[in-house]
Formats: sequence, C-alpha cells, structure tokens
Amino acid sequence: MLREVIRCRGHENVRATHKSTLEFTKEDYLTPRGDCILCVGADRGINDLSDEFKAALKAGRKVLIRIRVGDLVDEVIAEGSPGLILKHDYSMVIRKSGYIDARTLAIRANKAARDIDRRIVELLKKPGTVAEVELIIPE
Repeated sequence: MLREVIRCRGHENVRATHKSTLEFTKEDYLTPRGDCILCVGADRGINDLSDEFKAALKAGRKVLIRIRVGDLVDEVIAEGSPGLILKHDYSMVIRKSGYIDARTLAIRANKAARDIDRRIVELLKKPGTVAEVELIIPE
C-alpha cells in the first residue's frame, strides 16, 4: 500500500458545491467562486508527492481519498491514468470526468465537492477547522 497524508484547513468561503471536481490547495485564500475547493493551506501539493506514488497513479491504479475532520470521515474513489501530468505547486484536483491538466491528481471519481458529507463541509467553513486527507493506493 502507498499512502500520502495532506493536512489542510477550513475557510469561511468553502462551499464545496461543484458537481464534477474536488480540490485541495496550498493557497491561503479562497473566493466564493472556488466552489470545488474543500480546504486551503494544504501542507502539500502534487509536486510534493513521492515519485513512487506518482508512478502508481500514472500506471492507472485506483486511489482512495479519505477525508477526515474530527470524528467524521468521507471517502472518494478515483483512478490514475498514464496521461496524468502530476506537476503543480499548490493544487490537487480530483475529477469525475476524464479531463487531465497539470493540477489533476485523479480522474473518474465517484464523488465531487457537492457529494462530500455536508457535516464535513459545514465544519470546513470555519477557518480553525483542520482536515486530514489520506491518499491511499491499495496493493
């Protein structure tokens, strides 16, 4: 199993209403237009993932994205692809579609921002809330 952990925090402009994407960002600010962003101030971006993890994604392996805020947990399942670029300083985007750009972490996800447990989203509307995002590629 390959595992990466990202820590990020809430922001008053978190809406998480986008129907096809979900994003974690190292940026500290969020405008109301950023409706796919779940948390800001992430301690890692795509460029910070291990080469081994990126290679597994490029091999098309499935990835489990486990979002934990306090006792609440939600999970997203998505796929890697040989077409992934995986070179971005601050963003990680998970997409329901097959669209790929430098920010894309995974595609063909079973959930987008609007599908995330609304109790988690409500907590992440508070700037002091901390989230832990585990990226897991099973054996």
